[in-house]
Amino acid sequence: MKPAIVISARDNVATALDALEPGRVLEFGAVSITVGEPIPRGHKVALRAIHAGEAILKYGSAIGTATAEISAGSHVHTHNVASDRGRGDRGEAEGVPAPRLAEPPEERT
Repeated sequence: MKPAIVISARDNVATALDALEPGRVLEFGAVSITVGEPIPRGHKVALRAIHAGEAILKYGSAIGTATAEISAGSHVHTHNVASDRGRGDRGEAEGVPAPRLAEPPEERT
């Protein structure tokens, strides 16, 4: 069984399927990262450096915004990500359901 999974080729995070210990090397196709800190099962690990203010991409869609610099192999969670969903301060109309989170279609060029 894989220790972590990437949902979409657009993602900049992978989801840990098992607890990940520092020093473990994860490979996702051409991407290879070394886990830099303990990452609990179900949490996210950065596949590359993510800059503060940059979108966190999972499922091929933004799930939040980095609040700090995040290095490849680092734990990505509430300590360094602000959720963009259900905040109430971004103009969501009361009683209007948020759009379903699903991978958008590929962009046509």
